[in-house]
Amino acid sequence: MSRFFITGTDTDTGKTVATCQLLRMFAARGMRAVGMKPVASGCEWRDGVLWNADVAAHAAAGNVQAPLEWVSPYRFEPPIAPHLAARKAGVSIDLDSLARYADLLEAQADVLLIEGAGGWLAPLSDEASIESLAVRLGAPVILVVGMRLGCLNHALLTVRAVQQSGLPFEGWIANQVDPDMDCYAENLASLRRLIAAPCLAEIGFSPQAGRAALPGTCLDALMFR
Repeated sequence: MSRFFITGTDTDTGKTVATCQLLRMFAARGMRAVGMKPVASGCEWRDGVLWNADVAAHAAAGNVQAPLEWVSPYRFEPPIAPHLAARKAGVSIDLDSLARYADLLEAQADVLLIEGAGGWLAPLSDEASIESLAVRLGAPVILVVGMRLGCLNHALLTVRAVQQSGLPFEGWIANQVDPDMDCYAENLASLRRLIAAPCLAEIGFSPQAGRAALPGTCLDALMFR
């Protein structure tokens, strides 16, 4: 096992939910699993430290303790796009630094799950994006598809972009973010037919989705590749 990069078809598609579910499942199989959120905006001050809900969820789901500076090197208070938050803070996001922290985390774990911010092409600076971060990290990609109106186009465009990056595309996770989505089953069937990679899991809508267990078979494509 090694590292995987978790991206989404957009913001608020359930990347953190999916990442935490996978972390719990790897840990349940006796593996050392740790999450990383390289860039996090929308943080709040707690005891003099910028706290982020996604980072806290990773820590609760995984079973490897690591310094906050490793698992989330760039944290910003405003809930805005990462490159804008970094600009407001007068900070330049350095991909090489993020790669070093990822290497440190990987050395302490059997599997490292790196959660991106926003979608695949979300900018991190004037030069860098989530895509260029994933390429710099050399991490195979897992896509979280937010199942709602428009997901077919967003998913297929993202899959194409990931494939064009040259990174391995390991599969995708369907996350039902809209409980009232019309033709949910039909849309899911279309994605299974149109995406030439395994559907690793299907997460039904639930306020407790981040804590529920996924079918164990969803890990087989990752663990035995």
